[in-house]
Amino acid sequence: MRLDKFISNSTAFTRSQAKSVIRRGKIKINGEVAKNAGQQLNDDSVVEYMGVVISKAQPRYIMFNKPVGLVCANKDKDHPTVFDSLMLPRIDTLHIAGRLDIDTTGLVLITDDGQWLHRVTSPKHEHKKTYFVDLDSAITEKQIRVLSEGVQLKKEKKRSLPTTIEVVNDQQIRMTLSEGKYHQVKRMMAAVGNHVVKLHREQIGQIILDDSLQAGEWRLLSDEEIQQF
Repeated sequence: MRLDKFISNSTAFTRSQAKSVIRRGKIKINGEVAKNAGQQLNDDSVVEYMGVVISKAQPRYIMFNKPVGLVCANKDKDHPTVFDSLMLPRIDTLHIAGRLDIDTTGLVLITDDGQWLHRVTSPKHEHKKTYFVDLDSAITEKQIRVLSEGVQLKKEKKRSLPTTIEVVNDQQIRMTLSEGKYHQVKRMMAAVGNHVVKLHREQIGQIILDDSLQAGEWRLLSDEEIQQF
């Protein structure tokens, strides 16, 4: 890895700030003053900033309880984003594993581990996602049957995969999907003649949204949760 990238990944310095401290002779590699921001580091290279060893940044795995009004994007010119609530260094290295619409709430997983991100989001793994759904009108037995068997959505070549429906009451259900088509829950409900009023994601794979997290709060995943993917 380049020296300047290592510093920006492992500290609060931006890439340009990292280059600046290197030019000013504040960085040493294995005891020698570094002169080139593009110098390649080895696994055993020891990098110091003003005498303090810079440790290699560890991957971050975050559970976030998304409220209404936040956009699942790194930047947005019109709306606040999920990342605005995190207030963490190196925000630009973090990515969302499964986005939610601006009006959808609940579980969002965030990481800077690209391989883990792929395992969470890759369609071939068919990780189940559970949503709590508030409906515009009472759900019928026919709607439950059609949803359970799979729905043909507009502009889709194949029917949606079978869905598990748990009826909480006439106008509230839990839906568990094993795919993630665009606006899928809303489109499926519209296809059977009903409409979503509120949508809240409770679970991705075996990771369940921590009920101690208020809307807008986050925590790091446990080792056990990380290993689920």
